[in-house]
Amino acid sequence: MSEKIKLCDLSKCTGCRACQLACKQWNQLPAKQTFNTGTYQNPPDLQPNTWNIIRFQEISDGNGGVAWLFRHDACMHCTDAACVKVCPSGALYYTKYGTVALDSGKCIGCKECIFACPFEVPKYDPETDKILKCDMCYSRIDNDMEPACVKACPTGALQFGDKDKMLKAAYKRAGELGGDTSVYGDKFVDGTHMVYVLPEKAGIYDKLPEKPRVPLSVIAWKDWLKPLSLLAAGGVIAGSFLHYITHGPKDTSGDGDQVSKGGGE
Repeated sequence: MSEKIKLCDLSKCTGCRACQLACKQWNQLPAKQTFNTGTYQNPPDLQPNTWNIIRFQEISDGNGGVAWLFRHDACMHCTDAACVKVCPSGALYYTKYGTVALDSGKCIGCKECIFACPFEVPKYDPETDKILKCDMCYSRIDNDMEPACVKACPTGALQFGDKDKMLKAAYKRAGELGGDTSVYGDKFVDGTHMVYVLPEKAGIYDKLPEKPRVPLSVIAWKDWLKPLSLLAAGGVIAGSFLHYITHGPKDTSGDGDQVSKGGGE
């Protein structure tokens, strides 16, 4: 099964929010009260009931005016996903397409994935004591359909397909646009399954880290210390078994007799 990638060409995004609405409709996510924060962006961030949003941003156009930046923001579906590494219950897992899905039935609400994710994607729902996030419409792609957000995009800013094809299209588009345009996502955390074509430098976009990486604390525990602890535990068990084989079980009957006799005297 080939890996799949969602390609997001921000040069074509008009901020229409069709992707945001389609995600809510397909996943039957309820609406909730929001508040004006001085921006057209709504809600202000990803939420348990909002798995993708369009971020609105104003920047200088270099001529004394203002330019709009729109960014489709959702789970990046990392190949080396910190959320999967730290999940103790197996609720977060890799699919056969390379994306990261969530089995809510296994989620214990520990919030470890929230602190581990370099993109701040998983959100905690206090009403259900569960973590929720985009799963790239796993049920759709497993039935040969596009994710709902891609299906709804009217400008072609969102595309979905095989990894090699999408990466080739991303770099071709970046070359066509020129300037500061770059491809973002294929060089970090062993690659992500949502890749951007960025008309501006990555550091300009709100909440888009320039060099995302799995936190060192997660790497130290999951990749180094935990395997060593398991190895040590295995050594103890093996040593105990070897001692049993060579010396047999410990005979404590004599000690018991001595204690009994001592007590009688």
